[in-house]
Parts: sequence; structure tokens; C-alpha cells
Amino acid sequence: MNLNSMVDTALTGTPIDRADALAVLAADDAEVMSIVAAAGRVRRHFFGNTVLLNYLVNLKSGMCPEDCSYCSQALGSKAEILKYTWLTPEQVSEAVRAGVERGASTVCLVASGRGPSEREVGKVADYIEGIHAEHPQVTICACLGFVDEQKAARLAEAGAARYNHNLNTSESSYADICSTHTYDDRARTVQASRAGGLSPCSGLIAGMGESDEQLVDVAFGLRELAAESVPVNFLLPFEGTPLATHTELTPQRCLKILAMVRLVNPDAEVRAAAGREYHLRSLQPLVLEICNSIFLGDYLTSEGQAGAADLAMIADAGFEILGKHPDEARAGVGTDTGTDTAEVRIRARGAGTELPANA
Repeated sequence: MNLNSMVDTALTGTPIDRADALAVLAADDAEVMSIVAAAGRVRRHFFGNTVLLNYLVNLKSGMCPEDCSYCSQALGSKAEILKYTWLTPEQVSEAVRAGVERGASTVCLVASGRGPSEREVGKVADYIEGIHAEHPQVTICACLGFVDEQKAARLAEAGAARYNHNLNTSESSYADICSTHTYDDRARTVQASRAGGLSPCSGLIAGMGESDEQLVDVAFGLRELAAESVPVNFLLPFEGTPLATHTELTPQRCLKILAMVRLVNPDAEVRAAAGREYHLRSLQPLVLEICNSIFLGDYLTSEGQAGAADLAMIADAGFEILGKHPDEARAGVGTDTGTDTAEVRIRARGAGTELPANA
């Protein structure tokens, strides 16, 4: 494994080849720090020492008709999560304000379900217009399930800049995690979001029993789709879901996966997403050497670490929050937006919200 050669390739914006990507995943754990350092050279070349903060707002939770086996909101899931219909505009505004005040420059509006109706797209468009009226500088990412080009265009017209729809896993392993839709269905939505004028955000979930080859397949699949933002999730084994017993990830394995994704997608925003606290444990700050983006505070149906701990981790590691002066970022340390750092749980109320009145 020639890390210097991989870095030289990636610094040109060119992905490393499949053999090198597989070598990164197969490397001995003793080589992890060298791999992190190599990926870090690429990360700093394209993104310097800045960290983009994303904040999730869970507009509608649970009751999804799809049967994705990793998901606590899926059909048949017995996970103990909050289930509620659409938040009110006032609840959305309050949640967004909490994230923005703590340094988030991207707000991700997420709703469970196969995909939005025309009426629901209009509802989200109204949310987006309201957010921009209050926070004109904020980037808005929508994540509503399957959409076509026309629905994507409606969201773009309202002011959304990005659309998230993860591939999650490789084409060859997709049938192992879901039977109600296909890998191609997801890829088409990523393509439709771009055609509709939105920046495509698409990533993966690691730790679902996939092979190294399948992880590399999905990393290259994301590259082929030209995903501009690539969230890397690590499976949270929710009790009550079919994948509840999948706990094979280690901190070293997670770092190698992140590094592989960075070297395959060198100039993309790579985000350490759900599961980083649970699986990285004491090595969690090292994700900042590879990833230029994280979520602040909670996830969709699970608690992240406290937002104050996220801000402190960034400051202590010598990174800066994108769009925020270092003194302002440090001033935010001590403001709680998540759970107690002493315990990272796999159940929670739902990102960006208190218990909604319509739950």
C-alpha cells in the first residue's frame, strides 16, 4: 500500500483506483494513523481546516411504508422512537433557529416516507421560504424520499440548494437490506435532484454486513453520480430492527472507511454522520482530519453527543467552523444542543425538536 502515491493521485481531484481503495480497508489496524494522516493531506488541500456544520430537523417521524432493515422508522420496525406527522411552521422555525445560533450553516429538512406528494412538496417549499426569510444566509438541504425532476425543481425554486438521498449500500447488496425499492430507484432520485437544479447529496451506511468490495462499489457509485456531499453513516443497531445484532464496526474500521471514501471522492464534502459517537468513541476527533463536515447535535431518531461537545471538539483540534469567526465559535462552547456526553444512546426524540404537540 503506497499511501504517498494515493495522496498524489487524490490531490489532482482524481479518485484512487479500486485496488488501492481495497488496500486501505484491508490494512492492519497498526496503519490507521498513517492512513488518517494521508487522507488528512487531501482533506486540507481541498478544504483547509474548516468544518461545515449541518443541523437536522426531522419534519415528520416514523410510519414509513418502506422496509429498509437498518431504519428505526421503517415498516415493521419495533424501535421505540417518536412518531409524529408534520411539524408546524413555528416548530420548524424554532428548531432551525437553535441550529443556526450554534454555528450550523446548512439545515437539513428531513421527512420520513417513500416520497412526498405534490401537496407535501408545497408544504416543504413554504417551510424553506420561511427559513430564508429569517436566515437568508443558510443553505437548505431537503431529504424527503423519492422525487422526480419537477419536484426537485419546485424545491429549488423555493430556495433549497441541496437534496439528500443516500445510496446506502452497493447495488449487489441492496436486496439484502430492502425489498420495497432498489438501488436504481435511489440512483435515479440523485440524478433527478441534479436535473431539477439541486446539488446532489448522497452517501452510505457502513456496518450492515457488507464486504470490502461492496463498500468500494458504493464509494465509486457515489463518485460516478458526482455527489457533491457524501455523508458516511455507521449503522446504529436499533433494538426492534432486523439489523439490531450488527455490531461489527470498530473505531479503526470506521476511520479506514472514512479515509477510503475521502480518497475516492477527494474533492467532495465528506461528512461524518450518524453513528460517529457510538462507534468512534475516544477516536472521534480524528474524523475531523478526514471529513470537512459533521452534524451538530442529534440525528433523526437518535441522540448525538451534546452540541457543546461538538463545538469543543472542533476548537480543541484546531479546526474552524465554516462561516464563523474562531472567537464566535469558541463563544458557543458550553451551549447544549444534544445529550449528555457520558452516554451516547441509540434512542431519542427526533432531531432538532422537542416533543411536538401533534406527536
